[in-house]
Amino acid sequence: MRTRFFGIMLAAMSLACSPVILAQSAATGSAKASPRASTPDLSGVWRRSRRAPDKVRKYTIYELAFSITNETPPMTPWAEEKYRANKPNVGPRSVSLTESNDPIMQCAPPGVPRVYLIRGEPVEIANIPGRVLMIFEYDHFVRNIYTDGREHPKDLNPTWMGDAIGKWEGDTLVVDTVGFNDKTWLDNDGHPHSEDLHVVERIRRMNHDTLTIDTTIDDPKAYTKSWGGHAIYELKTGWNIGEMVCEDNITYGDMQKQSEGKK
Repeated sequence: MRTRFFGIMLAAMSLACSPVILAQSAATGSAKASPRASTPDLSGVWRRSRRAPDKVRKYTIYELAFSITNETPPMTPWAEEKYRANKPNVGPRSVSLTESNDPIMQCAPPGVPRVYLIRGEPVEIANIPGRVLMIFEYDHFVRNIYTDGREHPKDLNPTWMGDAIGKWEGDTLVVDTVGFNDKTWLDNDGHPHSEDLHVVERIRRMNHDTLTIDTTIDDPKAYTKSWGGHAIYELKTGWNIGEMVCEDNITYGDMQKQSEGKK
C-alpha cells in the first residue's frame, strides 16, 4: 500500500513539473532557432575587373593600373612640387627604368591605396574573428584590418601601410587607415602624400562574384579637398595567390617593356 502511495505521489510531482520542463525546453529550442547576426563574408581571391561598369569597353592600362581616378587630384603647391619631381616608370609621364625614382623600384612597400594598383595583381580576403585579413600577391604583403572595436593607438609611429581598423555598416566594411609615413606614392603616376594621410575604404560584396572598393583620400597638406576612386573586383574561383618577389629583376623588366610600348 505504501509503495502504491509513493508511486502516485511521484507521478503527481512529475505532472506538476512537466509544464516547467516543457517551457524551459521550448525556450531553449527557441533560442537555438533564432538566427544569429552574421558578419558579411568578403572571402575569396579577387582581381580588379578588366572591363568598365558599362561592359562596352575594357579599361585602359592607365585606368586599370596607374591611378585610382581619371581626374586630376586637387593638389596644393607643396604636393605639385613633389609630383613634378616624381618620375614614374609607367604611364603618360613615364621615364626609363634607370631614370625613375619610384620607391617600389627599391623594393619599398607600396602603401595604401597603391598596393591595389601594382600590375593589377590579385588579393585574397579572409574573414577571421576580430579582423579581416588581406593577402596581396604583390610581394606577399599582408594587411590586418581589426574589426574588434579597437581605436587607433594614440602614439602611432609612421609606417608604410598605416594602421587599419574597420567596422561594419550593414553589408559594407568601412576601413579607416592612418599613421602613414610620407615615403610612398598614392598611385603609379607619382601622386605624393604627407604623414597626415587619412584613407577610408568602403568594401562591399555586391553579389557572389563582384566586390567594390570605394576609396576616399584626405590629406590637407597635399590636397585641397578629399578625392578618391571606385574600383570593381571579380571573384577568381579556384585561384591561389602566387609568388611575386620584388627582388626578381624580371618583374621590373616587364614593367620597362610595358612603359616603352606605351600600352
